[in-house]
Amino acid sequence: MYRHGEISVPALQGLTLSVISGAFVAVTGSSGSGKSTLLNLLGGLDRSTSGSIQVAGRDLHTLTRKEMALFRRHIVGMIFQSFNLIPGRTAVENVELPMIFAEVAPQKRRERGRELLHKVGLDNRDRHRPSELSGGEQQRVAVARALANRPRILLADEPTGNLDSAHARGILELLAALNRDDGITIILVTHETELARIFAGEIIRLNDGCLIEREVLR
Repeated sequence: MYRHGEISVPALQGLTLSVISGAFVAVTGSSGSGKSTLLNLLGGLDRSTSGSIQVAGRDLHTLTRKEMALFRRHIVGMIFQSFNLIPGRTAVENVELPMIFAEVAPQKRRERGRELLHKVGLDNRDRHRPSELSGGEQQRVAVARALANRPRILLADEPTGNLDSAHARGILELLAALNRDDGITIILVTHETELARIFAGEIIRLNDGCLIEREVLR
């Protein structure tokens, strides 16, 4: 529920959704339909005013601030439309950031950072800064950063929104591989419905904060 002056506006309403571990779900709908709100609630970035949210066996309503921070650090990884990389840091240093907060030793951080850049196809770009990378490469760094602390769930909010069609397909192929090979649950918010159909196992559609359609693809 959001407030605009004296008016309360429900962002999501009457929505019941269950996602099994290891699924790849694409969330679609027009702007303002509640897609990003849903992702922010699942990631613990926002708190709902009613209802119940359980993620990986945790009731998010009951978590303390410290417990919520640990949940965001270790259970979920988040990828956004804007890459949110630090300009003055190299690719590997950007990937290392979540591990600093998790108090991983410097040498282990560097080793895992390079390992993740290799995983996303950027092993030869570890010393490049964001300004020296293409948009698709920057998003791959962002994916690697989201994987830094070995999350069980990846929440991706329009990760292809700033990319051309070729790079957009490459990012979705990468997410599909992480889902298929590593068993990571993927929840993807996207306007690229037809592209999502190629890679996701399920598509749900929101409208005015309500779930209006759920389609199982495979």
